[in-house]
Amino acid sequence: MEAFLSASLLLLMLLQGLSNVGAYPNGAPTGACEDMTPRHGVPAQPSPSPYKLVTNSRVFQPGKAITVTISGPEYRGVLLEARSGNSFFALGTWKNPPPDTKFLQCTDNPYGAITHANTNVKGNTTVYSWTPPDITTPVYFVATVAQQRTVFWVNVRSNVMTRSKGKDDISLATDASVGSADGKHMFGLLTCLLILLVLH
Repeated sequence: MEAFLSASLLLLMLLQGLSNVGAYPNGAPTGACEDMTPRHGVPAQPSPSPYKLVTNSRVFQPGKAITVTISGPEYRGVLLEARSGNSFFALGTWKNPPPDTKFLQCTDNPYGAITHANTNVKGNTTVYSWTPPDITTPVYFVATVAQQRTVFWVNVRSNVMTRSKGKDDISLATDASVGSADGKHMFGLLTCLLILLVLH
């Protein structure tokens, strides 16, 4: 009888542990909005995250969409927000969640966060679109990214974006401006070489 009770108790504990691990396959709970912890019953990975949050700009303009991708290995779970400073408040509005994701209401903002809608694989081609509010403070993106239910990283952050001061800021934020600068240097070098050839 005692062996039966021990085995039953062990089975009950195992089932409870499994239910905690797979508790949110259809998206993060609203309780995770502030601390970004997915409540999977296990701690986050202590190692550096293999993921990076990549934006299409280093500046933002109110109302002009910014795209965000999660660069790294394929993943199944996500919680993605925009924030400012040390605030836990989810800023702005996410638009048209990509396949296998959905909105999550955070801080009275029904479109303030994006989370997974299922455990289907997501990857570098999954693009999230966010519209900034009319604020002047710098903004960054923060995410929890789960490869599996028990393997996830919390507090993955993007670079900080500042509010644009004008149209010129947008062009300076793209990698294309680096290429054009290199082109100007190359043109100058070729011009100097031609002048030297003509003088000889």
